[in-house]
Amino acid sequence: MNDSTYSTKYALIYTSLVALILLVPLFSYFTYMKHVHSIQNELLLKEKSLLIIKAMQDYNQAEDFFEYPRYKTFKSGLYDESFKPIFSLLDYNIKYFKDGYHIDDNHAYIIVNLPNKRYFGAKYLIVKNTISFASVYEKILMILFAIVVFVFILSVFFLRSFAKPFQKMNKQLDNFIKDSMHEINTPLSIINVNIDLYNRKNEENKYMQRMKAATKVLSNIYDDMDYLIKHERLKYEKGEINIKEFLEDRVEYFSEVARMKNIIINTKLQECGIVYMNEKQLQRVIDNNISNAIKYSYENSSIDIALYMKDNRCHLSFQDYGVGIKKTEKIFSRYYREDTSKGGFGIGLNIVKSIINKENIDLKIESQPKKGTLFLYIFPSNFLK
Repeated sequence: MNDSTYSTKYALIYTSLVALILLVPLFSYFTYMKHVHSIQNELLLKEKSLLIIKAMQDYNQAEDFFEYPRYKTFKSGLYDESFKPIFSLLDYNIKYFKDGYHIDDNHAYIIVNLPNKRYFGAKYLIVKNTISFASVYEKILMILFAIVVFVFILSVFFLRSFAKPFQKMNKQLDNFIKDSMHEINTPLSIINVNIDLYNRKNEENKYMQRMKAATKVLSNIYDDMDYLIKHERLKYEKGEINIKEFLEDRVEYFSEVARMKNIIINTKLQECGIVYMNEKQLQRVIDNNISNAIKYSYENSSIDIALYMKDNRCHLSFQDYGVGIKKTEKIFSRYYREDTSKGGFGIGLNIVKSIINKENIDLKIESQPKKGTLFLYIFPSNFLK
């Protein structure tokens, strides 16, 4: 994850939390604004009712007719004691016949009690309009949007500002690791070459075997670190690999490491054909599983490696009879080590997990403490040729 993605991700999380916290006061504010809007509308209805009453008061009965007041956004009517219309412009059936202000969905109306039969024999004046809280919703959304944008921009700014010293430190650390890896690779290669030359001229002895095994363990750690540093920058091209032959080579490679603990590697390898995968990534999967199986096995025990076809899919399993795993769900976390006494950096299985996730390789784990662990990898059928 690069620095920009990191800042954006955590700014979004922080902004979301702030938005959630603000929902309660904003809801209270929204309720308050609706109440204010409703009161304002009630005052408007009262104002119109007073204008209508004034017009009726000013009416001179000597005149031939009374021109009832009409308004564009307000409807009104006169009703008798039984709420039967005497004259009405209302386009809505009144549901609540009680003095005062009422709201029904988006309809608002006020019922005014008139002096008995003073105005054309009417007992009630009803004035109605349509009420909408759209402006309140719009205002709340604008406030929320403004706050969210402000908090997000502020969060990104502060996160990037605070992260700069750590970014610089991480860059220096990355450069140090890269330089160290380069410096380690050269002497490691020289040691391996000289051990091979010595073994060709002299009989093998347990000291040279130990040196050879130790360099292979170190080489595996180096390969993991190298992959971890480069995998986000490099594109790994896929190719055709005979997985059975490839697996045999890797088992042979680790045989000396296994012998140091008197561990026997038993193999039962069937033909799985050709898999289409990057060789370096397949090697990381196999090497880390064999290396871990050796590391966490008891001395004088064995490791079973099997390769076989089932349901038109290639199955690869690694079974050890060692200490087992208590928390299988955590073993793929980077730098996690269940048994710190065994050494290592806790990155091997994290690398394996990233590869199999990318390649859609299924994984099943069975483990019992002090009895051993089984890792079963099931390759997709489209991997086979």
